Amino acid sequence: MLIDTHAHLDDTRFDGDRDAMIARAREAGVEHFVTIGCDLTTSRAAVELADRYPFIYATVGVHPHEAKQIGDSWYDDLRRLAQHKKVVAYGEIGLDYHYNHSPPKLQRERFREQITLARELRLPIVVHTREAQDDTIAILKEENAADVGGVFHCFSGDARLAKNRILVETDSPYLTPAPHRGKRNEPAHVRLVAEKIAAIQGMTADQIAELTSQNARRVFKIP
Repeated sequence: MLIDTHAHLDDTRFDGDRDAMIARAREAGVEHFVTIGCDLTTSRAAVELADRYPFIYATVGVHPHEAKQIGDSWYDDLRRLAQHKKVVAYGEIGLDYHYNHSPPKLQRERFREQITLARELRLPIVVHTREAQDDTIAILKEENAADVGGVFHCFSGDARLAKNRILVETDSPYLTPAPHRGKRNEPAHVRLVAEKIAAIQGMTADQIAELTSQNARRVFKIP
């Protein structure tokens, strides 16, 4: 059984067939999903989905792209959302210097603020970092993020950062794997990710599923 540790199940591209998409993933062996909040609206939607399905868990937080949108009451609202029993992490948060949809200085400030909030909530963090590895690591250390731990989502770092405590994810509806490139991604494809890792590691897909699911349960405290 697999756990898709990062998907955007609330995305409008799933509006026409969300239940069917989830059913396909379940048939493909996806036991649990973690659906991700990227701003206040999507955080609320993630919690609503987790409330509706027993096998879906949620995160809340503000993506670096949306850092400039954070309003006066957002952190209070996110703090309240995080009290839900199905919220397993805070994120996705971090830095993205590729697009700079929010100014880098503001991204760094909001990243620090949200790590502080995650530590207050005692939730692991889900980190997005793109072309910002050094600043990301520096802020994580300075803000004592190790106190809560977390995940580098869509990991693109180097061996210095990797400790082989890997998870599998789809980032649905984004980052569609081969042979489905060009089409909408969905959680059923997380098995393809496991199969690719298995081929690289000289293991079976079932072994990878078991190990990555154990890792996911540990970091997110999923029963």
